[in-house]
Amino acid sequence: MEAHTLLEDFPEFKEKIQALKTSNEHFKRLYGEYDLINHDLHRIETGAEVVSEDVRNTLHSERVHLKDQIYILLKN
Repeated sequence: MEAHTLLEDFPEFKEKIQALKTSNEHFKRLYGEYDLINHDLHRIETGAEVVSEDVRNTLHSERVHLKDQIYILLKN
């Protein structure tokens, strides 16, 4: 299973993502949090790490919430 980065999920916003990562501290923080959770979920989904379903579901929810916040910033 492959981990999908925000650049892969939002290729149409590639330049804006790069710009916001360097110019917007809030975006940079959200992007970093998303990246960490995405990495953790990839490890769980590939079997490299074992966690309870509750932990997995919480991480999924957090990732969706972060992705929604990031998308809002990208659309503006």
